[in-house]
Order: sequence, then C-alpha cells, then structure tokens
Amino acid sequence: MKVLLINGSPHAKGSTYTALHEMEQVFAGEGMETEILHIGNQDIRGCVACGFCGGHGRCAFNDVVNEAAQKFEACDGLVVGSPVYYASANATLVAFLDRLFYSTHFDKTMKVGAAVASARRGGLSATFDELNKYFTICGMPVASGQYWNSIHGNNADEAAQDAEGLQIMRTLAVNMAFLMKSIALGKERYGLPEKEPVCRTNFIR
Repeated sequence: MKVLLINGSPHAKGSTYTALHEMEQVFAGEGMETEILHIGNQDIRGCVACGFCGGHGRCAFNDVVNEAAQKFEACDGLVVGSPVYYASANATLVAFLDRLFYSTHFDKTMKVGAAVASARRGGLSATFDELNKYFTICGMPVASGQYWNSIHGNNADEAAQDAEGLQIMRTLAVNMAFLMKSIALGKERYGLPEKEPVCRTNFIR
C-alpha cells in the first residue's frame, strides 16, 4: 500500500516535516510505501477556471500539480501537512490542492485522507478544518487520531519537543494504516458502494 504525504511548508525540514516524518516512520513499520512530496517552496499559481482539465484530464499549467496527480491516483492514502498562516493553510498549498483536486478526474472514493497542521501557537483547528474539506467533497474517508491533528513549534527543534503532538502523529498514522487495510479488505469482499448519478443544483431562480 502507498501513502503520499504533502509538505506544504516552505521549509523542507521544518515543523510540518517533523510531523509528517513521525507518521512516515509508523507507515514504514506497517509495511507501507511512503513518499513525502515537498511543494511549499515552489511557485504554484492558483486555478484560473479555464476548463482545460475538463477535456484533457490534467491541469493546463504543467507543474508539480500534474506530477502529483499521478502519485495521488496511485496511492491508497493522502496526508496533507501545512503550517498555519493567519489561522489558515499556506496559500501555496491551497493553490496546489485546488488545482490537484479539481483537475484530476479519477475516482477518489475510499482513498483515505488526513490533514496535519503545525503552528507556533494558534490557528491549528481552523487550518485542520480547511484541509479536511478537500477530502470530504470527493468521498475520501478522513482518518483521525487522539486529538485534532496538530503539532506545536516555531521550528523543527521546537516541534520535536512537543511530545503530545508527536504522539498524535503516531496515533493518526496507526489509525490511518488500519483504515486503509480495512478498506482494502472491504473492497476485495464487497466492492465499492454503488453511486447514484450526480445531481447538481444551481441556486438560480
């Protein structure tokens, strides 16, 4: 099984990475293949609603988003990590996720998602909520740990001292691994849930 971990921080080895790396070690112990993709230091523009992806199955801007799309399709679980900027996710990460989720048309149903937020002090739960929206809009079960998935620290050294935060990451990874394995067994025995035809309502009178 494969887990793709997205590091949305501009710092490759900062506090967000510390949280993701703690999870990565647990996944490895569960026999899962992992990759941490660092996108937070890249120049990623937002979606311009051009509609190119509707006819081509990929984003018009050929950057790390299209690279990540192939990894996303191949993985069983996706972890998205972000630092907190003004009680929100990093704008670079938001642009990346907007385009990644909108431009990819493969079925994401039952891929497991998990959001992780890191901050010096506050804004963690708001960022956590924001990131979970990407999973729930497309039928991805959301993994949970023993608390809201967050770690405190202004840098990697401080984050490494957050014993509870690190434990939260380990618990989250254990639960996520169990959920992915359970879903794989369920798909093998029962298949995926049947879907109704999509009904889209625009609120125009």
